[in-house]
Parts: sequence; structure tokens; C-alpha cells
Amino acid sequence: MVVPALMFIFVFSYIPMSGILIAFKDYDIFQGFASSPWVGLDNFKEFLHADEFGTVIRNTLGISFLKLLIGFPAPIVLALMLNEVRIPIFKRVVQTISYLPHFLSWVIVSGFVLTMLSADYGSLNIALEKLNLIDEPVNWLTIPNYFWAILIATGLWKGIGFGSIVYLAAIAGVNPELYEAASIDGAGRFRKIFSITIPCIMPVVSIFLILAIGDLLSAGFEDILLLQSDIVRDVSDVLDTYVYRVGIKNSLFSYAAAVGLFKAVVSVILLTVANALARRSGNSLW
Repeated sequence: MVVPALMFIFVFSYIPMSGILIAFKDYDIFQGFASSPWVGLDNFKEFLHADEFGTVIRNTLGISFLKLLIGFPAPIVLALMLNEVRIPIFKRVVQTISYLPHFLSWVIVSGFVLTMLSADYGSLNIALEKLNLIDEPVNWLTIPNYFWAILIATGLWKGIGFGSIVYLAAIAGVNPELYEAASIDGAGRFRKIFSITIPCIMPVVSIFLILAIGDLLSAGFEDILLLQSDIVRDVSDVLDTYVYRVGIKNSLFSYAAAVGLFKAVVSVILLTVANALARRSGNSLW
């Protein structure tokens, strides 16, 4: 039963890895993959000395750290809160509402955000004007200082509900006798959460934290690409959007492949280090 899945991964994930060779070539679409001349590490050196290198790395790490700091614990907190709800109907309604944004594409979500924050007819500007908090409409997505906050908030709204499913499943697997014993000892709800629930789901949390650390250089692509503009490029351009711009739009295939390979190698290193640190607590991936 596993063979079809293994074949799928092999064909679509491992065979295409041979394409990373163009990162070490000056790829020409007319000369072809095999005939394009070798340039060694020139593409990597060009990226490290590029004017955009510092900006792209800063934006990638900044957005990724904020997503990790805010977006990672948010589903855990939501799962803990939902677990404490004792009214089934209310719990199901909250779960449905929080899960729904995950099934909307980023195109729809970005359209919703662009409409809500529009300077002409955006609901946010209308509400702030009614409350006399602003004198005239503000085009929020063209102000660099607000872009990261808008991006993080949008991603949090879209993913918090669906992300809590795994943690709710982990909480459901906690032995009820532990809670009964804690109740006999006089423990309240908060004491049960911090002394039983959280320690019991820590193996699951650790695994997802390791994966999140290994994915630090993946600050996002669709969400940033659909919300960014040339005005805020200095704070919105990350590795993925940079690769798309230079590789697809400018047809610098070898250079873009080098940047992508650089990102992949660093991600593997981060994943290995995070797993080694987690192994000390006995919750590593391997």
C-alpha cells in the first residue's frame, strides 16, 4: 500500500533534484541542460555579493521569526481554549469558523484584505473615520511600517484554526485518569492545563517546532507576492519572491536555482541542529 506513495515521491521529488545542476552552470535555454557551460560557484558568489542580499535575508528572517513567535503558539493556545469549552454547540461553531479560512486560497484571502484595507472603500478606513481616529483614508498596504503586521495577522487568521486540529487530537489522547487524579488533589483548570495537558502534548509540540525551525528561510510566497507592491518591496522581498522575480520574470534560471539551493542547504542545517537539540529531551525526529 505504501509503494504508490513512495513512487510518487520518487518521481516528483527526487528525480527533479537533478535539475539543481543548473545552479553550477550558465544555463542557456537554447544550448540545453547538458551543453550549457559550467561556471562552478559563480552564481552563489553573485548572490552573496548582490545588492539585494542583505535586504532579502533580513526580510526573510524577520518575517519568519515573527511567524514562529506569534503563529506557532497561537494554534496551541486555541486548542487549549477549545478543550476547556463545555458547551458542545458553541465549541463546534467556533471550530467551524476558525477552520474555514484555511480552505480559502490566498488569492481570495488577499482580495479580501486588499478590499478591507482599500483607501477608497475599505471597511477599516470607514470604521476609523466614523470613530474620528483618522482624518482621511489611509492606504495601509503602501506603508512599509505596517506591511509585516498585516502579513502576520492575515496568516494567523488563515491558519490558526486548522493548525489547532493536531493539538486537539493530541489533547484528546491524554489519559482522563490524570485529570481525575488532579481533581481529587484539588487542582483547578489552569493547574490541569499547565501540569497535565501541556506536558502531555509536548512531544507533538517539539516535533512541529523542529519542522518550523527547519523552515525558517521559508517566510512565505503566495501571501507575500499577492500583498506586496513596488512601494513596500524593501520590506516584503524574501527569498521565495526574489527567486520568482529573478528566475521567472528575468529568466536568470541558473542564478535563481543557486539561490534556491542556498536556501535548501541552510534549511537542512537548521533542521539538523534543531533536531540535535531536541534529542536531549527525547522528542527528536530521528
